[in-house]
Amino acid sequence: MSKRAIFDKKNVLVAGGAGFIGSHLCDRLLETSKVICLDNFSTGDERNIDHLLADPNFEFIKHDITEPIDLEKLPELQKFKIEFQGIQEIYNLACPTSPKDFDKNKIATILASSYGLKNTLDLAIRYQAKIMHFSSSVVYGPRPDGQKRIKESEIGKVDFLSLRSSYDEGKRFSETMVENYRQVYGLDSKVVRLFRVYGPRMKLNEGNLIPDFINSALENADLVIPGDKNFSSSLCYISDCVDACLKLMENGSSGSVNIGSDVDMNLTKICEMIIKILDSKSKIKYADKHLFISELCLPDITKAREELGWMPIVTLENGLKKTIDDLRASKGLKTVV
Repeated sequence: MSKRAIFDKKNVLVAGGAGFIGSHLCDRLLETSKVICLDNFSTGDERNIDHLLADPNFEFIKHDITEPIDLEKLPELQKFKIEFQGIQEIYNLACPTSPKDFDKNKIATILASSYGLKNTLDLAIRYQAKIMHFSSSVVYGPRPDGQKRIKESEIGKVDFLSLRSSYDEGKRFSETMVENYRQVYGLDSKVVRLFRVYGPRMKLNEGNLIPDFINSALENADLVIPGDKNFSSSLCYISDCVDACLKLMENGSSGSVNIGSDVDMNLTKICEMIIKILDSKSKIKYADKHLFISELCLPDITKAREELGWMPIVTLENGLKKTIDDLRASKGLKTVV
């Protein structure tokens, strides 16, 4: 296929673009690109992209990526001249990510990690586009004893028949698909293995730790940790995550890259920080572990630091304050001074 002409800005497709991470990615991409956002709102939210709908360089298409799509036949995309310019970049984040509704979404999760990914890979082949697939730290399996930081080269161990295997093994299989398509079709493909990311636009009451802790503190209710006092996790603020993804897409690196914070944070201390910031009367309580909220490995981010020149820069306190401001606004409350 001959090189396609780019008229003014590159065309970028974001599958799962109305989700928490996808919508922030759309925000940043619009600074330099024309963005096509695909989402079926299985766990994404229209409110995440409402502010983008009036932008002439943005177009939302409600579509389930597990069904094939011909972008050139959609009248609303005629302005992007796809038949002449094609698509230059594809970001695939399409996968249900609700801890609360995990059981309900099991089959949808499997299909997104197989049929859905196949359809995005086929689009990448058709347009010779660069493609970035969003994987997860769950491919490494449970956190090993000793809490060592895990490198991309380590294989990990996943129970492929567990109650959460649709997501964990789905993410592993999807990486296998991307790598085999790269080998066979020569795709310029990237895979990001995200460790826990937080920030504005995360859904409330979905089992997401940070927004649920903040919401409880705003209401002076108990902050409930699904585990004991030793439960800890890495936390990467959303803007750091997006920075890493954009750097990787422009970089010549291939294979999988860990993106996340390599600092282990105790959840009890995080809850104490939230309570202090909000001057809340909340107490911290502990409950049974949640199937989908578990202690995950810590990332070794040497590859991202050396090959991308990236490392997370937003401190936990600043990230929490920005997330609190967003939640206050969504609840109609005044922001923190």
